Amino acid sequence: MIVAEFITSAIDAAGFPKERLRELACVGRSNVGKSSLINALVGRKVARTSAAPGKTRLANFYRVTPDGRSAFHLVDLPGYGYARGGEAAAREFEALTGAYFGARSGMFLAGVLLLVDGRHPGLESDRQAWNWLQHLGVTCHVVATKVDKLSRTNRVRHLKELERLHEAPVGAVSVQTGEGLKELWKTIDTLLRQPLTEPGHPPR
Repeated sequence: MIVAEFITSAIDAAGFPKERLRELACVGRSNVGKSSLINALVGRKVARTSAAPGKTRLANFYRVTPDGRSAFHLVDLPGYGYARGGEAAAREFEALTGAYFGARSGMFLAGVLLLVDGRHPGLESDRQAWNWLQHLGVTCHVVATKVDKLSRTNRVRHLKELERLHEAPVGAVSVQTGEGLKELWKTIDTLLRQPLTEPGHPPR
């Protein structure tokens, strides 16, 4: 049994939880399905989903306690790519994510799940996010979402392309069918056992 609860939403570092738990951050485009994946992972609706991409500009923290394992924070960072508000929204995103990685890396952050839409490998915004995370030096695992919407042929081709672009294995998941969730939990367990990363700051 997995116990999960919403802890807080934060707009800046002052609002981040004080509890000293290891953290796993979810990063991805606004319409990639981060909240839906969090709900699927914990088996209940703890994260709010929105039909309006880019509406959420907060960092949402969830306390997750898997059966027989230590509790950790699962962090849903604001989505990129469709943020409403133009340049102002982009500046808010940069400030919040910069504050998060600057404050949590080295102290709390065990790794990052970079979610990409399995139907659209190689989007420029996803590649920029990957390069940014590499620049920060955080441990990052790429997860391809919505793979249930792909034919078998396209699934194989798209996953191969994603692995080529990121030079690493890519997990495939579907919140509709549950495909890949057990494998993703194994990856999460591995990330949570990794040594903590050093502090970093996002490039402009």
